[in-house]
Amino acid sequence: MEVYGITYISDGLKIKGLMAKPKKDGNYPCVIYNRGGNRDFGSLKVAHGAITLGQIAKEGYVVIASQYRGNGGSEGKEEFGGKDVNDITILPTVLKEIQGADTERIGMYGWSRGGMMTYIALSKMDEIKASVVGGALSDALSMMEDRPEMEKNVIAELIPNYVNSKDIEIEKRSAIKWADKFPKDVPILMLHGNADWRVKPEQSLNLALEFEKYRIPYRLIMFEGGDHGISEHREEVDKQVINWFNRFLKNNEELPNMEYHGR
Repeated sequence: MEVYGITYISDGLKIKGLMAKPKKDGNYPCVIYNRGGNRDFGSLKVAHGAITLGQIAKEGYVVIASQYRGNGGSEGKEEFGGKDVNDITILPTVLKEIQGADTERIGMYGWSRGGMMTYIALSKMDEIKASVVGGALSDALSMMEDRPEMEKNVIAELIPNYVNSKDIEIEKRSAIKWADKFPKDVPILMLHGNADWRVKPEQSLNLALEFEKYRIPYRLIMFEGGDHGISEHREEVDKQVINWFNRFLKNNEELPNMEYHGR
């Protein structure tokens, strides 16, 4: 595979990112990877290109990832799920410029804050065919109750005008509040460790119940004793991710039948 640093334009800003793709010529499905963390914490390094993106690319995918505005040499200022979501939703257009990228088959994969970004992006775009999230933030208010320092040190500092519009801004970043906005033709694989202290497992459990209500196609896997990165089950996690994308991007598997049925 090959790993590149990339620069692209989003809202007139120069945004940095990474891309990994197979060396062999071909027409490959694509995966947009959404990083976690904020600012330098969780920012993409070359190692991410070789390992995180590379482990998907070597299976026959073009994988692209954004640092988000304000990070990694990008222009602008990140907003932790505000206008920086545009840095993700523009990536299908960016992929059209990449030789060998099949933009009719795009998946999205996000971890932690990247899971939150994935949820928001899915409510705004129609190019995604399948999605995977891990340790994903779906309820910002609950997260702040569990980790009060996150409001002071991250959310209040990064979200514009947060003091004057707390309720509105928190709801924008909480998929639990607008599960009805999710597309019903994008199957979502939800992965979470049930010993995750950074993003409590209830974040995925409760959103899954909302997906039930609105018949959003999903699979939820809770890993016993798994931490935030589910490091105790990493090999199984990697297999689940590739299998999910293979099913819906490579093998063109039919969507799950979410109507109540059976004998």
